[in-house]
Amino acid sequence: MNGTPMADLIVVGGGLHGCSAALHAAKRGLSVIVIEKDNAGRHASGVNAGGVRRLGRNYAEVPISVRSMEIWHRIGDLVDDDCGFQRCPQIKVAETEAELETLEKRAADLRELGFTHEVIVDQQELRRLLPAVAPHCVGGLASLDDGFAIPYNTTFAFQRKARTLGVQFFEKTRVEKVRRDGNDWHVDTSAGTFIGRNLLNCAGAWAGEIARQLGEHAPIEAIAPMMIVTARMKRFCDAVVGGCGRPLSFKQAENGTVIIGGGRRGYPDPKTNKSEMRFSQLRYSAETAIGIFPIMKSATIVRSWAGIEGRMPDDIPVIGPSSTHENAFHAFGFSAHGFQLGPAVGELMAELIATGHTNAPIAPFSITRFAHS
Repeated sequence: MNGTPMADLIVVGGGLHGCSAALHAAKRGLSVIVIEKDNAGRHASGVNAGGVRRLGRNYAEVPISVRSMEIWHRIGDLVDDDCGFQRCPQIKVAETEAELETLEKRAADLRELGFTHEVIVDQQELRRLLPAVAPHCVGGLASLDDGFAIPYNTTFAFQRKARTLGVQFFEKTRVEKVRRDGNDWHVDTSAGTFIGRNLLNCAGAWAGEIARQLGEHAPIEAIAPMMIVTARMKRFCDAVVGGCGRPLSFKQAENGTVIIGGGRRGYPDPKTNKSEMRFSQLRYSAETAIGIFPIMKSATIVRSWAGIEGRMPDDIPVIGPSSTHENAFHAFGFSAHGFQLGPAVGELMAELIATGHTNAPIAPFSITRFAHS
């Protein structure tokens, strides 16, 4: 590098949340540098299931998820790319009456909070939406205006748009240390030192170390969600389907392949960037898919993979300012469901960094909730 790169904001991590925050910060006039130890979208942002869902979210996440869906519905206006986004129902299937009662309670709780996007569908409506669903399924909970997108296309679109606004990306650059020097942050990396007025930690499964260097406790766990893709099948599903009583993420792509994920995990090794499949668990995902869609008995698996993601103990992310330093911020630990939140979290983080405040309800996501753990 010639000279020391400097910017108003240094983002550590080039996943969707890092790229989104960088893009929104640039739109607010900030100069931005993104430092990524691998390539943008190399980990969770590029290999997740691509679900764009408000359905089934932790209640604390719902307001941000609703805002993010507003952005998703006009995603091309933001990044000049449709990101492969397709609007379709997201449906959580109940296989028993007890599961349906659980879903009915959730829908009622959300209505009391003022949200009406999740609706109960009875057995007849479920069969209309999912003609191939198994006969024993009794109903479900649906968010009819959600959808799915292509993860790596999305991350690259955010990165491309950010670049057009002047954001500098330094990939294959590993952050070794962050330190305060006067009013600035000095970020020592494998490619030299970067200087920024503000620091944003979007380092995913590796974010705990950045937090530690800031003097904050973030008990993040590296996990490796697994995915299955089948050979092409005749069209039978036009929704994204989850299970109520057992983990599942299930959808059929335009080309007929079926993508199955949802909760089963392999072995992550964040030190080497590698993950290993756990086939005994992967079998459960396949069995769940067959249980809810008997047509899947004839499916042929053609490939599978596991990405590396960061999970917090309470399964909701860390979003907000550092508790120990001014001008330092966090957005990590999305616990395998952060893809849909990316556009809105980037927007609110840029607002927080640029103005010092945000009206977004981020208090439940404070890093201080782990201070005494």
